[in-house]
Amino acid sequence: MTISLSRRGFLKTGSILSGAAFLGGYSPSVFANAAGKSKLLNFKALPAATTDSVRIAEGYNAEVLISFGDKLFPDAPSFKDDRSNKGADYAKMFGENNDGMEFFEINRAGGVLAVNNEYPNHNTLFPHKEDMPKTADEVLKSQNVVGLSLLGLKADGTNKMRFDVNSPLNRRVTAHTPMLVSGPAKGHDLLKTKADPHGKHVLGTFGNCSSGKTPWNTYVTCEENFDDMFGASNAAVINKDMKRYGVQAESGYGWEKFDDRFDLSKNPNEINRFGWVVEIDPLNPNSTPVKRTALGRFKHENVALQVAKNGKVVAYMGDDERGERIYKFVSKRAYKKGDIAHNKDLLDEGTLYVAIFDGGKEPLKGTGRWVALEHGKNGLTKANGFESQADIAIHTRQAADLVGGTQMDRPEWIAVNPLNGMVFCTLTNNSKRGDTFAPNAANPRSDNIYGHIIRWRETGDDHTAETFEWDMYVMAGNPNVYPKGDPRSGSDNVTAENSFNSPDGIGFDSSGRIWIQTDGKYSNDGDFAGQGHNSMLCGDPITGEIRRFLTGPNSCEITGIAWAHNECTMFVNVQHPGEKNDSTFPHKGQTPRSSVIMISKKDGRKIGA
Repeated sequence: MTISLSRRGFLKTGSILSGAAFLGGYSPSVFANAAGKSKLLNFKALPAATTDSVRIAEGYNAEVLISFGDKLFPDAPSFKDDRSNKGADYAKMFGENNDGMEFFEINRAGGVLAVNNEYPNHNTLFPHKEDMPKTADEVLKSQNVVGLSLLGLKADGTNKMRFDVNSPLNRRVTAHTPMLVSGPAKGHDLLKTKADPHGKHVLGTFGNCSSGKTPWNTYVTCEENFDDMFGASNAAVINKDMKRYGVQAESGYGWEKFDDRFDLSKNPNEINRFGWVVEIDPLNPNSTPVKRTALGRFKHENVALQVAKNGKVVAYMGDDERGERIYKFVSKRAYKKGDIAHNKDLLDEGTLYVAIFDGGKEPLKGTGRWVALEHGKNGLTKANGFESQADIAIHTRQAADLVGGTQMDRPEWIAVNPLNGMVFCTLTNNSKRGDTFAPNAANPRSDNIYGHIIRWRETGDDHTAETFEWDMYVMAGNPNVYPKGDPRSGSDNVTAENSFNSPDGIGFDSSGRIWIQTDGKYSNDGDFAGQGHNSMLCGDPITGEIRRFLTGPNSCEITGIAWAHNECTMFVNVQHPGEKNDSTFPHKGQTPRSSVIMISKKDGRKIGA
């Protein structure tokens, strides 16, 4: 049920700010009762930790569900700790660097967990432990550990799930999986290649960061740092449009050295076929994934999907790079519950918008506008280089530049509070701001090493509205190092006990708790003293209180969140443990392996209850 708060109620319960000028050196008092006890956070806060293990709040269990390299099918080869598996082996194994995920319940007996596998860790994948591949088979290894893993799970009679290696719903999606292109960019000249002269069929997905779930129960996965997989044997082919998306002559993974598809000198249009939102039916292992180009091309972090009051589907998205923007898409047609034929292509037609955050009379709050990225409007015309809506879809960043979308401190995950419709977005940090863009009302710190979480309410509680009001949920900081009054100490709901940096993953449970996951500095010294390893915290959106719930092993990121069993089971990902060669987690051998963690409450109740 949606609870509608009045504008006055939003300002009163959500963000009573002090009149102190934040940039003048005062810590913002985001909540009037930040120190008050929350009725939602029913667990004892966990202190920061530096142990090479997963630690969790008292009263909870945490165990490994599956790890990188585990068999996904009965005939899959076993994982070899000496890293001698062949490239083809990994197409039958659980992928690497699991990130965003969603659970799709079939019945109380089980369902499918769809998990992104974001990128390869070459230093733990190759026997020579070097970053660049030396053979074509090593490139195949790298290409087969990315994409997605879809896991058939079955209940074990408690609030736990078990992976079923014999499930017919198990599936791997890799950099070689055939996919379709839909929406305005379908068939555009910039998507045509020698292998696909019609620009309608693509092989693979990668750089899959986070995800979303549609109202019609399909999975959407987001291509983020796709540029890392492309290079050019002749640097002269790298044009300004490629550079706008971060392309360099030498890729981050060396695929172009053994696979011509990723050498832009030989296939300059291949890169335009990535950077999209991809829709997959997790309950049909024979279905073909579809790249939905109407949602724009950029470094997608995740998609938060909502059905608006008028039935239209709204998708909120962030572009995770310094100085990039926040977007939303509003479908042309309304969603019809239970009408699969009608709903299956709803993400192909609609209006894409970019956000502008304006300041207000008080610091850390203001108003905002959504500017349509629609051909023929707001300067997006042929005269300015946009021949059609397809051009806007392919060059979304350039379109946002032209209309003046607000540059942000790396927009990561977006989530919507199910109780009142408020939208939250993590701005993870901008530790290398330099001259990329000047501080602004929504990104006020010039050296934002800790990050913050911004939120907004659409006018009239209508997700299709073109205006909104915004404020801050939290300005992360470190009061262990900086005194209150210094902007680096964070907002008043940040304490020495819950201090953290670089909020990344977020998600809401049905009770309105916000779960916050971090992907930042884990040195535990200097500016980050006392913050320990990356962790997952839980917050109350009303009181502002935040408590640490889980801490991860050495050198990992905590990311991804999904629920099953009426929220009595929670899934969380441990990504890239031991990236500094300082971990063997999950302790199945000497090779550190990204893993899905399954969490349950010892008394069998809902997580957080």
